[in-house]
Amino acid sequence: MMQREERELEKRDLDFVEGEFINIKQSTIRAVEGGHIELQQVGALSIDGEKLEIAQGASVIIKGDDISLNQSLSAVTVGNNVSIDFSLSPMSVSRENTSVNRSAVGFLAAKDVSSENTSAFLVVANKIEGNITTLLDWRSALALGGVLGGILGFLSLLRRR
Repeated sequence: MMQREERELEKRDLDFVEGEFINIKQSTIRAVEGGHIELQQVGALSIDGEKLEIAQGASVIIKGDDISLNQSLSAVTVGNNVSIDFSLSPMSVSRENTSVNRSAVGFLAAKDVSSENTSAFLVVANKIEGNITTLLDWRSALALGGVLGGILGFLSLLRRR
């Protein structure tokens, strides 16, 4: 279903939505592409746009320039500037800045990270400001990688015999 004229959608099951300004509430969508996208209580498989504002939504892949997640869940978030507030994102990659506020992140990579009361598995950043709790720092990640590589190498030797 291609939607170009209709910009405000509510309580619908949609396949594909494309437009410059999109505002969707309480719906499910397979894919969304556009310029400025606002989603509220929306479940989506793929979201791609320039400026994305998602409140109480769930998605698998989000890609855009400026991304704002508020009380949302996103499996993979990729953008230039990302803001994650009260949300969960197992993987977040940002080219420039990432702002994380009272959220949980699995793997976070960005040039600059500012955080407040955030938990993360692994953070890779040039500059980190604020309070962030990580499970692995760069030394433990390197040690874990070495141990897992050694175990896999040993198991591959055993399998050949």
